Amino acid sequence: MPGPDLKICGLTRAEDVALCHELGVSYTGFVLAAQSPRYIAPAAVAAMPRGRAKRVGVFTDGAVSFVERAMEEGNLDLAQLHGGQDVEVCRALGPERVIKVFWPEKSGAETLQQELDRFAPFCAYFLFDAGNGGGGTGRTFAWEIVRGLRIPRPWFLAGGIGPDTVNDALAACAPYALDSSSGVEEAPGRKNAARLRQLAAMIRTLK
Repeated sequence: MPGPDLKICGLTRAEDVALCHELGVSYTGFVLAAQSPRYIAPAAVAAMPRGRAKRVGVFTDGAVSFVERAMEEGNLDLAQLHGGQDVEVCRALGPERVIKVFWPEKSGAETLQQELDRFAPFCAYFLFDAGNGGGGTGRTFAWEIVRGLRIPRPWFLAGGIGPDTVNDALAACAPYALDSSSGVEEAPGRKNAARLRQLAAMIRTLK
């Protein structure tokens, strides 16, 4: 079984984006939530180096019209809905463009399974993160929670993913992709090149 793809999120600097492309990262993520310390404006995203990686905009709230406008202005491929957005938002954006985020610690397995089944027709991907909402905390969660779920879409695993945790994460579950932000940072929005290179090298050995 091939190893997971890699998404680096919370990017704000052109040099970090360029390094992601150099390392063959599959997804680059940009936080378009103004309250985040990793916030970047859509116009600044559009000016970033463009490689083969798919560009993901992270949205914690905002009307569909705002998300669509930001995606167009930022030249984004996917919308990561990292708030309480419901099925109708996913439907309006277009299922092929949506990564819907869930927090396994927030509800029991039965409730989470029901939510996955409900959202599946309206999303291209799912993402599981630590905590009860938001993201970028640098905290892991009990990855075994997702092992018993029936996950009807390819899914990303987030929450404290970095060189120090990646092996344990992959021993616990088998995501389609790993999502790393704070795990490869020296400060919010500023990636540590050595840690990013280390994580990418570890993932490549699994391919």
